[in-house]
Amino acid sequence: MADADVELESRTSRSGRQSSRVSEAGAGWNCQEIGAFQSLRPNRATFTWLRPGTLWRSRNEILAQLFGDPSNEVRRRWVETQRERGAAPDFRIFQDVGEDFAFLVLGDTGEGDASQYAVVPGLLKAGAGTSFAVIASDVIYPTGSGNEYGDKFFRPYKDYRAPIYAVPGNHDWYDGLGGFMRVFCDAPPLAARGEGFRLSPSGLRGLLWKKPAKIDEAGLAAAREMRSAPEQRATMPAPYWVLDLGRLLLVGIDTGIRGDIDREQGEWLRRVSADPRPKILITGKPIYVRNDYHPCRIEGGGTVDEIVRDPAHNYVAAIGGDVHNYQRFPVRVGDRVIQYIVSGGGGAFMHDTHTIPRVDVGGVHEDDFRCYPLRGDSLSFYSLLYSRRLRMRWLYLTPDEGLALMSRQVGNVPPRSIAAGPDGTPPAPAVSGGASDSASDSGSVSGSGSTAAPVRITTRMKWAARLLGGWPMPFHLPVGRFFHRWISELSDWDTPPFFKSFLHVSVTGDVLRIRCLAATGCLAQELEPPLEDEVEIPLAPVPR
Repeated sequence: MADADVELESRTSRSGRQSSRVSEAGAGWNCQEIGAFQSLRPNRATFTWLRPGTLWRSRNEILAQLFGDPSNEVRRRWVETQRERGAAPDFRIFQDVGEDFAFLVLGDTGEGDASQYAVVPGLLKAGAGTSFAVIASDVIYPTGSGNEYGDKFFRPYKDYRAPIYAVPGNHDWYDGLGGFMRVFCDAPPLAARGEGFRLSPSGLRGLLWKKPAKIDEAGLAAAREMRSAPEQRATMPAPYWVLDLGRLLLVGIDTGIRGDIDREQGEWLRRVSADPRPKILITGKPIYVRNDYHPCRIEGGGTVDEIVRDPAHNYVAAIGGDVHNYQRFPVRVGDRVIQYIVSGGGGAFMHDTHTIPRVDVGGVHEDDFRCYPLRGDSLSFYSLLYSRRLRMRWLYLTPDEGLALMSRQVGNVPPRSIAAGPDGTPPAPAVSGGASDSASDSGSVSGSGSTAAPVRITTRMKWAARLLGGWPMPFHLPVGRFFHRWISELSDWDTPPFFKSFLHVSVTGDVLRIRCLAATGCLAQELEPPLEDEVEIPLAPVPR
């Protein structure tokens, strides 16, 4: 276990706060009582990608990949219209927060079902006293329609007593950004031009491109009443913006459908980044994710990450959504470290972490990488789903087995202690009864600091891990994005643990602190949101 893990576990243990790095209970596996979030839900509907109508409404993603993404052209029209309406120069928002302040960041929120509402109680508790919140990507699924903001934005956050800002994700763009701009920027629809709003070349894309939904203004007005208090109101100048907090700048960019930005936005980003004050980038697409690097191309040349890495610009972190879990890559750039964070666990169902290979991207050592859920919990979660739906009981891996398998594969000591049975074997699976190969691997794995006998890795466990993508194999059962998009309805996604998360960011003195807090759907974690990760960044004083 790395020193940072030991320090985090020690701190959470002393405070009595649970987390997945401390115990299975902290991860939500032993949920004794479902959280109060159930009473907040307007209905018991479960969001699914399996319905043909949902897939057809989301077709612009595929069309943009096949025939070109018109987001840059459409965004320029939105920006031009906002400037004509008198938007603030440089799209700057001033927020008086004082010397010491805190705010929330959460990404990929808007499914409107149990996984979104499960985040709300803990968010309200941790967010008490924060100055504002930011949603990083995909405010509304599946297509960003302005008619779906009632139950997917205004209702879940009606009791959060501060403004909420946002940057759009690819799903918000499936509606041509019409719903996003109407709700967050109070912008009227774009006027038809040429072929209409589609702004697509003649041909197949133009014929198939989904038009924006006409917004029910009366329905939207009624929905707005749920967040109508003066302290909750905020109007953004554009889909990209800079939030001026005095000691810190938050710079939000709009990465469209495919994850790049237009020339004008690139020029704006270079201009606002020249301010010497420390900055955090908020983006719809993460720059580092799953041991891959996506620097975010700028139309006409250059990348967003070149701007972030420039020491004159003083970026200390870059936070992106789109991927539905938490990841942190501390990347050394010259003589400083920039924290590249994925924070997409705010509401949409979990994307797996157990298929993330041993981390080495950007010079980041595996021991310095953090993710939530833990790889072992992710593997156990998917094994439970498939073992139930495919009636393959032998496929189920307990959380301890998942931790042992992933630690063997990645080459780490398990990040939490593994509780083995009295004979040295893992506890019996909750769905046990199928075939099990008792012949163990020549090695065994035990948790750091554990006095229990090690978990023995059997042939059955290894084959289960291979089929679920945790261990190398030419093919495996679909997990992650494929699973989320195509067959999520085949599993009960409304049952804890959800492995959702959000960020609590604070400035106290000369220290910026970023904490990842979890939401499992269990009452215990609603009352005390688990601390899954924490990083402190010194803020050097800026000459005035």
